[in-house]
Amino acid sequence: MRFHGTYLPRGVFVCFEGGEGSGKSTQSRLLADRLEARGHVVRLTFEPGDTPVGAEMRRIVLSPETGELSHRTEMLLYAADKAEHVDTVVIPALERGEVVITDRYVDSTLAYQGAGRDLDVNEVEEVARWATGDIRPHVTVVLDVDPRAGLERFEGRDRIEAEGLEFHDRARQLFLDLAGADPYHYLVLDARAERELIADQVLARVEPLLAQATARAEVST
Repeated sequence: MRFHGTYLPRGVFVCFEGGEGSGKSTQSRLLADRLEARGHVVRLTFEPGDTPVGAEMRRIVLSPETGELSHRTEMLLYAADKAEHVDTVVIPALERGEVVITDRYVDSTLAYQGAGRDLDVNEVEEVARWATGDIRPHVTVVLDVDPRAGLERFEGRDRIEAEGLEFHDRARQLFLDLAGADPYHYLVLDARAERELIADQVLARVEPLLAQATARAEVST
């Protein structure tokens, strides 16, 4: 894995990652609510599907009706979603100085289409980084949960959720490996902890980034 990447000088880019049922959407919303209450402009977003093009990609890759896909086809569909998402949502919001909070990003592709499938993770990373212009989150929060607990939260499952436990175990380990290799840009939290406690820990990690962004903005004016 390569860890240099590009961290845009304006705005703050926060990503939530983790397995199914880890509470990413809940924590994304809690962070957005807290930051908006403090007067920050927040762009809450997600992958796949938070663009018109991405919505069609999401339908294809997640619908059980799609059935089997070539693993490379699946990966490239996710990459196309990311390219559109970064170019039309993430970068414009960051350039406006906003806080971008995304539910899933590149790490999910590395975990699911790389470690989860039979694809080479390094090759998957090359494509995913190219698709996103190698734009990295200032911090990635990994909400860690055992797939055996996380998947219990779902009655109906999409194509990815319906994969076996070995698939989800490999994805979980990849999230943890990524975080362990670059602790400066990651925060790993136990998804089983009380919701407000997790939100407090996330806010504490993001607050210095907000201060740094404010200082950068003052210097550039």
